[in-house]
Amino acid sequence: MADRVPRYKRLVDNIFPEDPEDGLVKANMEKLTFYALSAPEKLDRIGAYLSERLSRDVARHRYGYVCIAMEALDQLLMACHCQSINLFVESFLKMVRKLLESDKPSLQILGTNSFVKFANIEEDTPSYHRSYDFFVSRFSEMCHSGYEDPDIRTKIRMAGIKGLQGVVRKTVNDELQANIWDPQHMDKIVPSLLFNLQSGERTESRSPSPLQASEKEKESPVELTERCFRELLGRAAYGNIKNAVTPVLMHLDNHSLWEGKTFAVRCFKIIMYSIQSQHSHLVIQQLLGHLDANSKNSATVRAGIVEVLLEAAAIAASGSVGPTVLEVFNTLLRQLRLSVDYELTGSYDGSTNIGTKIIKAHEERQLQEAVIRTIGSFANTLPTYQRSEVMLFIMGKIPVPGIHLTLPSSDSGPEGTRMIQVMLLKSLVQVTAGFQTTNMLTALPSSFLEPLLSFSLTEDPEVRLLVLQILLSLIDRHDNRPKFANMSISDISVLKLKVDKFDNLFRLLNNIPQLYRHIYLGCKEESSGREHYEALFALLGLLSVELANEEVVVDLIRLALALQDLALSTDEALPVYNRCAVHALVAAYLNLICQLTTVPAFCQHIHEVIEVRQKESPYLLPEAVFVDSPKYVPAEYLEGSVLFLQSKITESLGGSGYNTERLATPYVPQYTEEDRLSKRKSIGETISLQVEVESRNSPEKEERTPAEEITFETLKNAIVDSVGMEEQERERRRQVVEKFQKTPTLLKNKKNCFCVPPPSPSGTISSGYGQSQSRSVPIYEMKFPDLCVY
Repeated sequence: MADRVPRYKRLVDNIFPEDPEDGLVKANMEKLTFYALSAPEKLDRIGAYLSERLSRDVARHRYGYVCIAMEALDQLLMACHCQSINLFVESFLKMVRKLLESDKPSLQILGTNSFVKFANIEEDTPSYHRSYDFFVSRFSEMCHSGYEDPDIRTKIRMAGIKGLQGVVRKTVNDELQANIWDPQHMDKIVPSLLFNLQSGERTESRSPSPLQASEKEKESPVELTERCFRELLGRAAYGNIKNAVTPVLMHLDNHSLWEGKTFAVRCFKIIMYSIQSQHSHLVIQQLLGHLDANSKNSATVRAGIVEVLLEAAAIAASGSVGPTVLEVFNTLLRQLRLSVDYELTGSYDGSTNIGTKIIKAHEERQLQEAVIRTIGSFANTLPTYQRSEVMLFIMGKIPVPGIHLTLPSSDSGPEGTRMIQVMLLKSLVQVTAGFQTTNMLTALPSSFLEPLLSFSLTEDPEVRLLVLQILLSLIDRHDNRPKFANMSISDISVLKLKVDKFDNLFRLLNNIPQLYRHIYLGCKEESSGREHYEALFALLGLLSVELANEEVVVDLIRLALALQDLALSTDEALPVYNRCAVHALVAAYLNLICQLTTVPAFCQHIHEVIEVRQKESPYLLPEAVFVDSPKYVPAEYLEGSVLFLQSKITESLGGSGYNTERLATPYVPQYTEEDRLSKRKSIGETISLQVEVESRNSPEKEERTPAEEITFETLKNAIVDSVGMEEQERERRRQVVEKFQKTPTLLKNKKNCFCVPPPSPSGTISSGYGQSQSRSVPIYEMKFPDLCVY
């Protein structure tokens, strides 16, 4: 009778002891394994029979035998890698599924552990029809377990995490399997992992004792979850990044996790460090798109997304921001503009309808600061040439009233335009911080510097200060800027300034004379305060160090003397503080430049004047003016020993080979069209100011006396003449157009304009008979005489 029972069944039955407590009969298990390896065609029947026994034991709650059956299945799986393994695996997975469907936590954990062992096996034969959908759903469900006993709940959740990790390992490299990266799977796996990552964050405050910590941490759901999440992301190929990141964005949205920032930042740090570095820009792109999608969400949500971008940008620096560079800045600048509009209009759609969300100005300000920081962070990850492009890009976005307005007009009016100017200039401050280049001409062309300098002429003191900060960053190539932070009369040897050889490429910069002019005009501004004068001093100092050649030194000394005259002028309506501040600035700068030039006679004169001021007029020195409680008195009627004398400086420097003729010519700022566009002064005021400065600075020059005879009539005539010339030019153009419109025969008489082809690029074309003939040239390549083209 016993012979009728198949051998494989007898071998299976023999592995089960009479008392399940005794465990698997190892000797008989070895016999079963040997039989399976010898007769692999019986493997599927062994699996089916084990499965049948296990099902029966589960139904009868004989859990000891269930454990033995699973152990036997595990050992057979580990031992057998033959072609008939697939049918055995089906039986195995059926049993795992049976255990996972059980309400008993121990069976769920048992099934999961078996699945994980199976997941780590590399099968020799592919499977065409195996499905893991159930396992993804069930393991995800276990990750969210709400079992009453906290210890058992933790074990179930950890089993779920391990199960998901096993599914990913088993399927990610198997092209025949259903794609684990499909949204239907990712939308279950990723939120389950984030849920455990987040729940672990809430319980971290109740950390175990130091002695227990090392053991506990190894088995904590958070550590396991993070490891699983990193493994998942590390396996993501280029085309799968989006499907992996989208559920993260949705989870943070659904659970309002952007506001807290810390968890969202932690998630994306894990993402950025786990994915392949060349895929970084894909994550950045998704964050940018999500920021745009949340344009009308609360400022705290937008600020959270921007903070995440800030962190992601820093990590992406080691990889590649890719083709998204300008897209990044475009999105951030757009968000900046929207935030300004929201703050000033008080609503997201420009209306004040009942039911619209209430805008909180302080939250919008925090968002704006976050955007500006992020712009700086991104810029710091870029190479020099790309950062130059970004600077030009941002400069092109700054609205200049009356000239151009690149950003779309908004409902926030002039105040909105001013705020956008300030925000974008703050962004440029961040972008230019630490920017260094050996060739300013190529890195920052006049298309950037000219509009930047034009902003230093505006009446807004905040705008002017930001422009000065940007200029300081651009000019400082040797980290000397911090050394000029405190304006004082001191020995410059303690500053340890780095003075490099003169850079011709830098010197070729056409904007250097403009810098002199903007320094002069900046000192004239009544709204300039302590920060402005300190920045102007730093600018003078950096110019002296970075462009240290004789010509520049002479020009800067001339400029300093012109500033002293400006502070002495009774015609200028400068407040008392500003006059004292300019005198103090001049003293601090001449003290600096005389030590840089190391001309003894020059240094002696400067130090003598400073000593007299320290005794008689301390309010003319920076130590008394640039402090929290400045002490100053009217400094309008100063003379003699408290002033720096041009004649003595010229004499002392001339003896050391400096261009005395140039020194003897007082500095006079050249006024340009920018001054008119800045709306600081009228044309009449500008001309009279220039005349006044010239006459005051050079009384000894006889040839300049005619300039003093200019009267109101001559100014009026000059303005009328210029207007008349413009009208004449317009009339001339109108006549030319009218002539061509009303006289068609004129073109016939000028047929040579069109009929004679210009020389061909390759000269003439030889015909087959040795004669040359003209080559026909398309009309769009022809060069027409000026008379024919308007």
